[in-house]
Amino acid sequence: MSQPRIYLSPPHQTGHELDAVRGVLDSNWLAPVGPDLNRFEEQLADRVGVAGVVAVSSGTAALHLALRHLELMPGDEVLCSTLTFCASANPIVYEGGKPVFIDAEPGSWNLDPELVRDELKACAARNRLPRAIVAVDVLGQCADFDAINEAAAEYGVPVIEDAAESLGADYRGRPAGSLGWASLLSFNGNKMISTSGGGALCSNDETLLAHARKLATQAKEPVAWYEHNEVGFNYRMSNLLAAIGCCQLGELDRYVERRRENCRHYAETIGQLPSVTMMPEAAYGRACRWLTAITIDAEEFGADCEQVRLRLEELNIESRRVWKPLHQQPVYAGCRSRGGAVADRLFATGLCLPSGSALTAEERQRVIDGVTSMSRVGRRAA
Repeated sequence: MSQPRIYLSPPHQTGHELDAVRGVLDSNWLAPVGPDLNRFEEQLADRVGVAGVVAVSSGTAALHLALRHLELMPGDEVLCSTLTFCASANPIVYEGGKPVFIDAEPGSWNLDPELVRDELKACAARNRLPRAIVAVDVLGQCADFDAINEAAAEYGVPVIEDAAESLGADYRGRPAGSLGWASLLSFNGNKMISTSGGGALCSNDETLLAHARKLATQAKEPVAWYEHNEVGFNYRMSNLLAAIGCCQLGELDRYVERRRENCRHYAETIGQLPSVTMMPEAAYGRACRWLTAITIDAEEFGADCEQVRLRLEELNIESRRVWKPLHQQPVYAGCRSRGGAVADRLFATGLCLPSGSALTAEERQRVIDGVTSMSRVGRRAA
């Protein structure tokens, strides 16, 4: 009989969620408004350090609302990290825009500020600047936002921080989620905290926040009947899920420490194997280590990252390849890109290991043993 499955990043309940849900049911605040939603938004704004937050149905919805506020025209370009999940780029297409994919830098695996500057300069030369930049905090580590924001400000291009993976991380002492003109968070089941599904738009731009809140509730005008001057969306988070979010947010610091502890243990064991390299932590910040990722030199290690993933699957352990770059995705085959070799290499050699904040020492050791068994060192020891 196989051992229990180890998941990559499962939800971690605090033990207070059931009481919170009962409280909402007793109050009958089941609509997508209510005191728990207000409280969750206030707590998030305080935690992230922004003027306000609009809690919505997903991080994707939050990004969509920010882009809708910018009033993209068909064919407008938006620069976007290429080493990320498709949800970072799909809302650009929802609005009729065209993503332009920018490579990662090897020191952080995040958007390369120098390539951003090069692309902005080239766009300015042909008198067609992008409407925005979507900079993703990959696997829980913030991008170099001082450099990105400096380049963007020179050309008047707003920066949107995709902090879906990085709640609890910081950049030069500033919290993830506060580093762009707008930032988005995700509370999907596998993220740092979970409301089962959900997200948030964070900003210091009060005009953006007010417009996003309106758009997220079908763009209803403030009159005594249903009046609509623009097309809106049914994107608002429910009061019920917000109550769960309040419970989860209170444990964020503990969850970050547990995930960083996982990363430290992996670094002290798997990271010492020949030709295994840990995802670096940039000197400018502190990653939340949403997922611990490694790269493997297959020739020296004795197996490639896909063979290791398949071996872990045989052991009933979930792992995942590092993001396949968006410039490689068939759906975006017609889009421009700048660079790509770094992201290509990370996809070819990278593997994400189980990193959940509820991962036990015994489960973590199973992962370590599984990876080690595929190495030449492990096979010689056996």
